[in-house]
Order: sequence, then structure tokens, then C-alpha cells
Amino acid sequence: MGITYKPLFHLLVDKGMKGTDLTRDGIISAPTLAKLNKNQPVDGKVLERICAYLDCQPGDVIEYVRIGDK
Repeated sequence: MGITYKPLFHLLVDKGMKGTDLTRDGIISAPTLAKLNKNQPVDGKVLERICAYLDCQPGDVIEYVRIGDK
């Protein structure tokens, strides 16, 4: 699996937010949100903007899962 953004989406739920709030507020673009939803790679600057916006650390938005692990 590699990198997953499940922690980001859990964090958003905890804050009463949705991924679309990130696009509405100009933090990321709609295509970038689509990449996050599909666990596709995004630029480190994207993660930096998300962390600044949500006042969190990168480990709060991404998780590494070894291929074969569940």
C-alpha cells in the first residue's frame, strides 16, 4: 500500500471538517484532493500547507503501511 492519507481524513472528521474545506479555503486544489483520496503521491509542499492549516504534524496526516500489511 505505501503511503495512506487515512489519518488526514480522520483528523478532518475530528475537527468537523471535510476534504472539500481544504479546497474551498485554497489550501489544495480539487485534483490534489482527488490524489489524497486515492492515496497517490503529493508534493511535500502540499503536506506543509495542510499541516500549517490544520496546526498539526506530518505524522498526523500520513501513515506508511508496508505492502502486505493490513
